[in-house]
Amino acid sequence: MAASIIAVVIFVMMFVLLVLEKIERHIVTMACGILTVIFVFIVCMKDLSIAWEVISLGSFAQLHFWYSSGEAAASVGINWETICFILGMMIMVEGMAASGFFRWLCMLLAKSVNYRPAPIFIIFMILSAVLSMFIDSITVIMFLAAVTAELSRLLKISPVSMILAEVFCANLGGSATMCGDPPNIIIGTSLGYSFVDFVTNTGIMALISIIVIIPYFYFILGRKLKAGQGVDTASFPAPASAIKNKKDFIISCVIFLLAVVLLVTHAATGLTVSTIGIAIALLTLLCAGKNAPELLKKVDYKTVFFFIGLFMAVAGLEYTGILEILAGAIEAVSGGNNVLMIIIIVLGSAIASAFVDNIPFAATMIPVIRTLAAAQGIALPTLAWALSMGTDIGGSATPIGASANVVGTAIAAKNGYPIGWGEYCKVQAPATVIVIAISIVFMIFYYL
Repeated sequence: MAASIIAVVIFVMMFVLLVLEKIERHIVTMACGILTVIFVFIVCMKDLSIAWEVISLGSFAQLHFWYSSGEAAASVGINWETICFILGMMIMVEGMAASGFFRWLCMLLAKSVNYRPAPIFIIFMILSAVLSMFIDSITVIMFLAAVTAELSRLLKISPVSMILAEVFCANLGGSATMCGDPPNIIIGTSLGYSFVDFVTNTGIMALISIIVIIPYFYFILGRKLKAGQGVDTASFPAPASAIKNKKDFIISCVIFLLAVVLLVTHAATGLTVSTIGIAIALLTLLCAGKNAPELLKKVDYKTVFFFIGLFMAVAGLEYTGILEILAGAIEAVSGGNNVLMIIIIVLGSAIASAFVDNIPFAATMIPVIRTLAAAQGIALPTLAWALSMGTDIGGSATPIGASANVVGTAIAAKNGYPIGWGEYCKVQAPATVIVIAISIVFMIFYYL
């Protein structure tokens, strides 16, 4: 009992500190994770073997960490597969950014429509969604919003409408694949789902949603966009000027395409995402040569430590049986009705993710949906897709719900266009409701 109480207190404290944002989030999760290992597993449970199991360094010596024969190994404690994959993708993205890939692509697409604001608005929404299927949405928005702000200055328009639409589409595009959003990476690696599994399930929901959402944003925001007086597009910088080194640019494109191919085929090849992430990182660093140390310096190690601490804190709830109690509560509320259970998971995930970080929420809910699936006889993948869509899309509703939102609004403010809660939620909240409704209806008719 004491172990359970301490695990809950530490976890609640972690969530509160993450919401308050007074202390950097990686410090919060690492501190809470270490406290969990010490006080829950060592002091209360007096079991060093569990503490070692949670740290999970032995997973690197397991064959299934590098190569999968088709069955998923149970994820216990720190999910190093997720950590290795995210770290590998970060290094690859830094290499692509250094070569000028993102800026070149944005400027090329803008030029292809003669720098007309309304077509740029639509193209950048699609670009945001497509890139976020393979690259972390934070990175996508970081570069896309910066280029949007630059183009807006040249066109003498406000970048707010474009940035709001790009942020939402980045979160929506990220929901379509296993590597698009951190919650999906955690769900995929923990439950053994492949890139193709996500594309053929959450990907279909995302595609239907994007077909509806693009017209929504166009009629709400896009059709009002017009270039200012006296704009001379002939003086705009050429897309080729973004390419800093042609050789590095070509190499980064090849590595990116290789990563996509490996991810799409990893269920067939047996290569795990940890193997793919490490291989892509090593290839990027090898090709970078003397610039490799510079790429390593730019990697967001704070996010890596954030994940490590988070997994340790969640393990405290799992080992003490708290998550089984939560699963039992959801089961009791739903009354064993599978339709109601899907609605509860999607809506609950969406509402929670609108106000707290969706990554710890997703990590917390994975053992819960495992228990629900076993108790109710409902297919585990169905609950996994419900959790994925709820956490990925729910975060779009508020400025603090997802990291991409925070980055996008920060870039807008930096360029002299602060976006308040009212302005943000007025546009994004209805869009979130639309996608959540589409997802629920799809899952009820498609899976049940």
